[in-house]
Amino acid sequence: MMQFTAKELQGVTVISLSGNVLGGPDANTLNDQLRTLLDKKKTRVIIDLGEVQFINSSGLGMLIGGMSTMRKGGGELKLARASKKVQNLLEMTKLTTLFDVHETVKAAVGAFK
Repeated sequence: MMQFTAKELQGVTVISLSGNVLGGPDANTLNDQLRTLLDKKKTRVIIDLGEVQFINSSGLGMLIGGMSTMRKGGGELKLARASKKVQNLLEMTKLTTLFDVHETVKAAVGAFK
């Protein structure tokens, strides 16, 4: 079961995902959260993947959906702290060309400036 928490860091919203990211209903939850942020004019979002154990293709689809939601709303989405396994999956699926991936949340926050 995926869980997520959101916090504000230097004007950037950090959404931390944990557990298994399998898309499905979780995708709706994430997209609703992103839309809410956009409505509040919060356009800079980082998805922290540090606590994600496993991600499948639906989970990747959920991240891609989140990215397009943010871009359509004039926002920007970055990824941070992907495990080696998740990073390899992003590279294999060529998603590193779509996502701005950072080793740390701090680096991702800095990349917005």
